[in-house]
Amino acid sequence: MSAITRDEVAHLARLSRLALTEDELDHFAAQLGVILESVARVSEVAADDIPPSSHALPLTNVFRPDERQPSLTPDQALAGAPAPEENRFRVPRILEEE
Repeated sequence: MSAITRDEVAHLARLSRLALTEDELDHFAAQLGVILESVARVSEVAADDIPPSSHALPLTNVFRPDERQPSLTPDQALAGAPAPEENRFRVPRILEEE
């Protein structure tokens, strides 16, 4: 037996503003039923003695430590800019807001 009825799929479709045909309602009811049954099966497998985890394997940070390094001066950074303005890059306006 399907875990979700055809009427429930029609209700979800109305809430989602989806226009579904009669055949699509039957088709999606069957598919959603399989999905819900699969989720229920996974819930049954979860054991209390297994701690929850976000990853199957342990993760280690592979980033280098932050170290202060010399950077460009404003003049060097703007040297290739076509039209710098007040020590900033001038770019075309893309929004109509002030």
